[in-house]
Amino acid sequence: MTMAHAPAVRRQSIRVALAATGVVAVAYLAISAGVVAFATRDLTAQIDQRVLQTFTRLPPDGQVAGGGAGGAGGGSLNLGRDPGRPFGAPVLIWTVAADGTVTPIGNQTPALPAALKAVSSPQDATIDGTSVRIAGQQMGSVYVIAAQDTSQVADTQATIALGVLLIAPFLLGAVFVGATVVGQRVAQPIEAARRRQLEFTADASHELRTPLSVIEAHTSLALATERDAAWYRTAFTKVERESRRMRRLLEDMLWLARFDAAAEPPPAGPIDLAVLASQTADRFAAVAEARHLRLSVQATASPVVIAASAELVDRLVGVLVDNACKYSPEGGSVGVTVGVEAGRAFVAVDDTGPGIPPDERERIFNRFHRSVTTAAEAGGAGLGLAIGDAIVQATGGRWSLGSSPSGGARFAVSWGRSSLG
Repeated sequence: MTMAHAPAVRRQSIRVALAATGVVAVAYLAISAGVVAFATRDLTAQIDQRVLQTFTRLPPDGQVAGGGAGGAGGGSLNLGRDPGRPFGAPVLIWTVAADGTVTPIGNQTPALPAALKAVSSPQDATIDGTSVRIAGQQMGSVYVIAAQDTSQVADTQATIALGVLLIAPFLLGAVFVGATVVGQRVAQPIEAARRRQLEFTADASHELRTPLSVIEAHTSLALATERDAAWYRTAFTKVERESRRMRRLLEDMLWLARFDAAAEPPPAGPIDLAVLASQTADRFAAVAEARHLRLSVQATASPVVIAASAELVDRLVGVLVDNACKYSPEGGSVGVTVGVEAGRAFVAVDDTGPGIPPDERERIFNRFHRSVTTAAEAGGAGLGLAIGDAIVQATGGRWSLGSSPSGGARFAVSWGRSSLG
């Protein structure tokens, strides 16, 4: 991806990261609120249980004398403390006589508000500025009320809230950075594909414009005034040549479009490269003869078998032979070699053309790219090698570019041999 495209990818990645961070922030707040609600409910239930258990420790008739802090008139029964939590908050106890007189049990027990004298099931209340859970029960001739403060609930809520606030910046920061990095990695190939599509469309429009301009110019001239037969023959020859060029360009573009859109390549099967190369040479014999080229095939005596799609490999070899015939000068030669090297089957096509300039080799497979030294002579739209590269990638092959013995170009592709080979 070029530097010009990087800012667009970065902006899109930041937008995606912000959206992801917002979603995580909402989810984080919802989970935190759930944790606080769960902890509050659990702690409140524990306090309610301790308050209700207080009634089971009182005398059955509810006659509890006032006296020492939390004690039963200074006796051995420690009414204000939970035996399971001796160091926990004490339970406050009041008795309400039949005439409505309220008696606090313990010197430190505050006065009970009149509105709470008839409380029954556990509920929230405020006594002397302190939040408590309070409940009441009739025991004998008196009504006993017990309460315990809920400061531990508030403390727990504050602790959770503090933890949430401390963790949130690190969590959301990590989510933002991670989403940005992942977004850039995901967006780069998408942006690259989009740019390739735009470039492909622009290049295709440019390539189609030239033959259409030639056809339009000759038809306009032919309709403008009467010409002799020789002029018409020359004009129709040029129109035919440009029409063929345009048809071939459209066929290549449609093939690439279908190949790019295909979910999977055609099924693979055993292919004898020597047989396929011979068939391709026969197909291009007339092309070579028209350019006075010597087209030859050299293969090993034993079969050279690979596992790939016969349709794709046949088109690949055809692209290489066609490319070699285009770039070889008249009277030159094109050689197709099939063999095995380093345990891999290969097919190589050599020509006697100008070769591949070193600065062109990195771009030789780009769509609509043609070598500046021979583009005019070769014609074509620069899609042949792009098609060949797509096939090589789809069939698991490897390119090897070099120079032929005559100084021209050498295009070789190798594959792992099939078990049948």
